Amino acid sequence: MALALDANAVLTYLGLPLDYEPSPTTAPVTFLTKHIHQLPSHILHWFSAITTPQQRAGVVLIRNRRFNFILNDPPEFSFPTAKRQWPTLWEGPQRIGHEEAQEEKEWAKTSFLGGEGRPFVGKLGTLLGGYEEERHLERGRQARLDHQDVVPEEDENSEDDRDRPTPGTPESEQTLQESFLRRVRERFIYGHLECDLYDTVDWDYSWDREDREAEDRWFDDE
Repeated sequence: MALALDANAVLTYLGLPLDYEPSPTTAPVTFLTKHIHQLPSHILHWFSAITTPQQRAGVVLIRNRRFNFILNDPPEFSFPTAKRQWPTLWEGPQRIGHEEAQEEKEWAKTSFLGGEGRPFVGKLGTLLGGYEEERHLERGRQARLDHQDVVPEEDENSEDDRDRPTPGTPESEQTLQESFLRRVRERFIYGHLECDLYDTVDWDYSWDREDREAEDRWFDDE
């Protein structure tokens, strides 16, 4: 949970007057753009309470940190994990819940009533697995309904139209996966992804790297 911003403490730390402009409370993004390099992480975390990940994407340094984090291939952005976490962004074959269904079947086979080989255990595993897949499919459908009107503000049409398959044109599974991961990563960088990573990455100085050429090339592709 983000701590409340203590504007006076921030200004005092920087040796600035209490009526300093831009104010850290009324113009936090502008303030961060000017002073983020001068503030330690424990103070920067206060800004999570008054800014959104999308607003903080306006700070170039924060956007760069997210980019460098992505370059490190974090497990959160591997395909299986990302598909389970953000199913509404996956446009390939609907197989959400398959892994969980297999886990349900295995549990019924090995653990239910001691896994003693009773005739009904195998049927129970199949039934539970089917229920698990149905639950995931229903959650995916409901998530799509809940988010169908949510459209990111930046370049949404150009992003999604480029990634979405042309009607009637088959695409390989690999191409769909690559498009999906690119879409997820773009949304993360610009603050449109629902996740808990922002408060960790945005204020972490370890992601400040001098890799401008690779970074500029990635953003130019957008």
